[in-house]
Amino acid sequence: MAKRIPPTHPRVQRQIEALSQRLRAARMRRSMTQEVMAERVGVSVPTIAKLENGDPSTSLATVLRALTVLGLAGDIDLIAAQDTLGRELQDNALRRTNAPPRTRTTPTPRPTPIAQTPPAPTLLPTPPAPPKPPRPRKPKL
Repeated sequence: MAKRIPPTHPRVQRQIEALSQRLRAARMRRSMTQEVMAERVGVSVPTIAKLENGDPSTSLATVLRALTVLGLAGDIDLIAAQDTLGRELQDNALRRTNAPPRTRTTPTPRPTPIAQTPPAPTLLPTPPAPPKPPRPRKPKL
């Protein structure tokens, strides 16, 4: 049974083809044949040909090993290093969970009673008592 090639979006297919062309150019700049490249990567020559032709069924491990053989392993660490969208989504989720509960900004109008009763009379507070004079001290003998 033949290996099934997964369907890819046209934009993704263009990215795969662009990567394959860059890998081929990097191999050729190093004056490396497909045979030598296949031997160093640990795959067959047809696999290297598929990689350089932009075949989407080439495994990620093969691509990473090819980058390592070409001396481009530092580029591997740059893949998805800056996840700005993910950080923004995470920050928004944190803001929602840590935010205080919302309160109404305008008070709700209260219905006015039909017959208003007069307010009860308030008692005036009594003034405080004056301070007591100090007691006289007894003389010491």
